[in-house]
Amino acid sequence: GSKSLKNFCITWIMVCIALCVILPCQLLLRNQDQSTVIERNNNSLDMIEMSGFICGYISCVFYLGSRFPQLYKNFRRRSTEGTSYLLFALAMMGNCTYGLSLVLKMPATESFRALYFLHHLPWLIGSFGVLFLDIFVS
Repeated sequence: GSKSLKNFCITWIMVCIALCVILPCQLLLRNQDQSTVIERNNNSLDMIEMSGFICGYISCVFYLGSRFPQLYKNFRRRSTEGTSYLLFALAMMGNCTYGLSLVLKMPATESFRALYFLHHLPWLIGSFGVLFLDIFVS
């Protein structure tokens, strides 16, 4: 239990450090590239956008995974005693309003909706997925 939690925390810290080094370097490189005129296809993804998608999906996995320890603990104890209901109520409201803000901001034209949906998919899964899991916790 505690050894795997320690390994998980060390891995998480290493990922965060790597992202804190890689992303600023990419931003600096991107700013240098903008000084030269390069035509870019609007359908292609550059490194910054791809890094954003990767961070979004990693965030989604960790965010969804954060609820399973509480669900497992409640299931094993067959009780929700000690659970902070205010924390989960506020988290549920936050996830609901965040997910709705993404949905309500969707472009009016049909041609851009699919692209918008794909670009925001990790955050939609994260917010509505955790909202769904929080219903089980509460």
